[in-house]
Order: sequence, then C-alpha cells, then structure tokens
Amino acid sequence: MKIKFLLLLLISSLISNYLTADQGDNDISFYTGTFDLIDKEGDDQTSLFGIEHKNPNLFRDTFFGKFKPITGGFITGDSSFYLYSGVEGQYGIGPLKILPSFAPGYYEKGDGKDLGHVLEFKSEIKIGFDIFENSSLSYSYSHLSNSTIGESNPGTDNQQITFSRNF
Repeated sequence: MKIKFLLLLLISSLISNYLTADQGDNDISFYTGTFDLIDKEGDDQTSLFGIEHKNPNLFRDTFFGKFKPITGGFITGDSSFYLYSGVEGQYGIGPLKILPSFAPGYYEKGDGKDLGHVLEFKSEIKIGFDIFENSSLSYSYSHLSNSTIGESNPGTDNQQITFSRNF
C-alpha cells in the first residue's frame, strides 16, 4: 500500500509539473533494467522500472560543467522502491552525451534486497545520444549504497536503458 501511494504521489507530481510548465520545459525519462546486476548469491537480482524528471529551466552552466536537478524513482520486480532527488551533470563529445549524477533518496526493501538503511545514495554514469528531435536513448550504470550509515551496507549495482523526451 505504501509503495502504491508513494508512486502515485511521484507520478502526480510529474504530471502536475508537466501541465503547469511552458512547452519544452520538461524532460521526462522512462527506464528499465536490472537491479543488483552483480549479485554473487543470485537471490536478489531482478528487473526494475523507473521514471525521472529534469527541468531544463533549472539548468546551470558552471566552471565544472552543465548541471540540472533530477527527481525520480524506480520499483523492482521484488516490490522494492527508491525515490530520489539530486543533481546531474552534462558533458558532450560530439553527438555523445555523458551524464554523471548523484542523488540521495528513500529506499524501501519490500520483498527484495535489504540495503541496510532507508537513506541510500545513488551514483550513476549515463551515456546517451539524441535519436529524434527532443528525444534521446541512453545506457546507464548506477550504484546504490548507504555509505555505511546503516547496520550493513551491501549496496547494489544496476544497469538501465533509458528513453528521454523533452515536452
């Protein structure tokens, strides 16, 4: 019940942002992949599906690169979920985009892997390219960890394929 409520809240927030923003002000991404990719025991690996929002109006060009806030969440095949908000950098090499990000968030294990704490930190590297006007496709590799603030810190490595569209 808690999972459904939090996902409904996240989706409602994203839809509200879309409806109240100017055209071209919302980048929505949908992604799917493998949760706990490097699972040595083989008992926690499962699928994941997620959604992420980026607002190009909050894009900042700095000395260290271009940065923008990200907000999103994912749910796994074992009913675990993670809701997060953080920052993503953007670097380009020709048509290729390299997008590192960092986002703290709330993790609920559901019937899945116990990561040792509800506060988890997601670090991610994404490589993508534009496939159509206002659309991109990318591959990402991420790691979730509680940075040893919990009783245990098994962490998890994940991989995703992401489709993004700017509305």
